[in-house]
Amino acid sequence: MTTLIDAKAAAASRRRVIGYWVATVLLAAEMLVGGTWGILRIPYARDMMQHLGYPDYFAVLLGVWYTLGGVALLVPGFPRLKEWAYAGATFVYTGAVVSHLAVDDHVRMLVAPLLFLALAFTSWALRPTSRRLADAR
Repeated sequence: MTTLIDAKAAAASRRRVIGYWVATVLLAAEMLVGGTWGILRIPYARDMMQHLGYPDYFAVLLGVWYTLGGVALLVPGFPRLKEWAYAGATFVYTGAVVSHLAVDDHVRMLVAPLLFLALAFTSWALRPTSRRLADAR
């Protein structure tokens, strides 16, 4: 009986780790690519920022922080930095939703930021103990 319970616990732990890494790699890839696009002022990113009413320099500023956040999620250690990266991703994606709503974009423009917000939450919720802040007591 104990072996069966141990096997089920190990399988659940494996699924949690796989879910964490799938969500984290997808999120970090989006942050790294999106950040790079902003830094390089790729026409699509530049045009989108202008459409949303942001100044040209904002894409570069946001791109730098966005790229650093993607790196922070992938490197081992630095749990406080990871918390900041998750917070930053949350600000970016909720800001994107509000920005698209503010310029009366079609609802389909909300799908990507909401999807990535869900990935950020999933990655944050499933992160292993080694990637969490110690209890502040």
